[in-house]
Amino acid sequence: MSGENTVRRGRRLRDRLPVRLRQHWKPGAALGVGLAAMVVFLGDVRISPYVTSSSQVEADAITENVEGTVDLYDTSASHSVQLTFQQTDFDKMMKEFKEDGTKDYIQADLVIDGVYLNDVGIRLKGNSTLSSLRGSQGMPGGGRDLPDDAQGAPAGAAAGGAGGRDRGQGQTAGGGPGGAGGGGGGGGMVQFNLSETKPEELPWLIKIDEYVEGRAYQGERKISLRPGSNGQVPLNEALALSLTKGSGQKAERYGFTELKVNNRPAVSRLMVEAPDTDYADGNGVLYKARAGGSFEYRGEDPTEYESSFKQLNKKGSQDLEPVMKLIKWVDSASDKEFARDLDKYVDVDSLAAYVAGQNLLLNFDDMAGPGKNYLLWYDLDTKKFSVLGWDYNLTFSGDATAGPDDSISMGGGMPGGGAGAGGQGNNAQQPPAGSTAPSGAPQAQPSGTPEGMPEGMPGGQQGGGDARGGGSMQHALKSRFLEADALDAVYKKAYQELYQKFYGSGTAAKELKAIAQQARAAGADSEELTTAVTKLAKTVTDRTAALAKDKEVTG
Repeated sequence: MSGENTVRRGRRLRDRLPVRLRQHWKPGAALGVGLAAMVVFLGDVRISPYVTSSSQVEADAITENVEGTVDLYDTSASHSVQLTFQQTDFDKMMKEFKEDGTKDYIQADLVIDGVYLNDVGIRLKGNSTLSSLRGSQGMPGGGRDLPDDAQGAPAGAAAGGAGGRDRGQGQTAGGGPGGAGGGGGGGGMVQFNLSETKPEELPWLIKIDEYVEGRAYQGERKISLRPGSNGQVPLNEALALSLTKGSGQKAERYGFTELKVNNRPAVSRLMVEAPDTDYADGNGVLYKARAGGSFEYRGEDPTEYESSFKQLNKKGSQDLEPVMKLIKWVDSASDKEFARDLDKYVDVDSLAAYVAGQNLLLNFDDMAGPGKNYLLWYDLDTKKFSVLGWDYNLTFSGDATAGPDDSISMGGGMPGGGAGAGGQGNNAQQPPAGSTAPSGAPQAQPSGTPEGMPEGMPGGQQGGGDARGGGSMQHALKSRFLEADALDAVYKKAYQELYQKFYGSGTAAKELKAIAQQARAAGADSEELTTAVTKLAKTVTDRTAALAKDKEVTG
C-alpha cells in the first residue's frame, strides 16, 4: 500500500548461517556430540599414537657426505685430528657442566686427516668418567650418556656396580694380574685425572652435523674420542672391539689418532664409531638403551619408555611399540613359555653369542651392568630382535678364571678380583695387610652407592645375586635366558665357538700386539704404555689358560 510504513522482520538465526552449513548441519552436529562424549568419558585417558609403517626412509638423511682421503677407521693408516674453538665458548661450557652437569655442544673447526670441516659440534662425553672435572671422586665408568633429565648422574661403574647375574656364584672385578690394572691396559678401572686446562685429554663427542644439517664425514655423523691418552689409551677397548668384529658380531669401528686441541700439545687417543642412525645394516629399527633406564614393563603408553630407550633411526615411520611388546612378553611369560617361545621374539643364536661374548671378554658393564651398554636391533623382515654390544672400556676387568656359568661383576679388592677359581668368591675382599693394589687401580672402594646412580643400582660392593631378584644389577632378558635349562645348549655352543675364536686360536694375543703397535704409531710410545700392554697380555694369557682347562668350554 503506497505511503504506508513497512516493518521489516529480522533474519532468522538459521538464515544467518552459511548455506553449506545449513545443508550439512546434521553430520556436524553428530561430530560435535561425539567429541563432547569423548571429553566426558575419556577426558582422563591418554591417547598415544602408534606408527606401523615399515618405511626405510630416514627422517634426517645425509645430504652432504665428505669423502676425505683416508678411511677414518683404517687401523693401518696414521690419523690426525685437530680441533679449534673459542676459549670463551669452552669456558662457558665448562662452567655449566660444573654447575649442573649439562653437556651442551659448542662450535669448533675440525681438521681430520687433512680434511677441513667448519662448524662441527663438540661436547664432553661421559658421566662418572668426568667426575674429576666436577670435583667429585666417583668410580670410573663406561662413558655413557644419561637421559636429558638425569645429566650429571654417574652412569658407569661405581662401588657396588654389578653385572647381570649369570648361572654360578658371583665374581668381583679388581685390578692386577687377573683383572684391571693401571692405564688403558687393565680394563678401564682407573680414575682419570681430567682437567679443563688439558682439553686434549678430555673425552669428546664430535658431531659433524650439529650446525650443518645433513652433513657427514665418510657416512659418519658422530665420532667419539674415548677416555685415556698417551700411555693410558684404552687398549682393552680396542682389543674387545677387534675380537667382537672378528667373530662376526656387530662392533664399533676404531682407530688410534694424534689429537691436537687449539695450541695445546698433541696426544694420542682412541677414536671410536658412535652408534647412530646408520650404525646397523638392513631393514630394521635400532634402539639404544639409556643408562638411567630399565627393562621394566610400564604399561601401554610409549612415553613411559622414552627414558629407557632412544630410537636412533626410522623416526616418524617406526616407534617404540616392538620394544614395548618384547618387554611385556618377557615380563609375563612363564618359564616354560619363555624357553619355548623366545625364538618368536628374539634371534636366539644372536643373543647367545652376545651373552657368551660379554663373559669371555670379562665385561661386567654389559646390558645388565650399571651403564646399560647395549642396543636392540629389530629386524622388520623377521620381526625378531638382536642384542648389540657397545662401549667396551671396562672389558678385561675381573677374574680371568671366570667360566661360562660365572657372573661378571665389579667389587673391590684383591688382584684378580678377589675371587677364586670359578668365581666362587662372593664377598668383596680387601688386599692382605701390607699389600698394595696395582698401579692405577683403586686402593679401596667406598661402601655405598654414589648419589645419583641409575635406578636399581645395588648398594654394596658385592656382585652377583639371584638371577631374577636380589641386590645386584639385572636384565630380565639376559637373566631368564641363562636360567632356562632348555636354552643351555645354544649358550654353551656359542661360548665354545667364541672361546676358540678369541683365545683358543691365539687371536687375542696376536691382536693385542697389533693394537699396541697402532697406539705407538699414534704417538703413545712410553714406559706407561709398555706396562699397560704387559698387564693386559697377562690377563689374556691367564684367561686363555684357565678356559682351556674347562671341558665345558673346550668340548
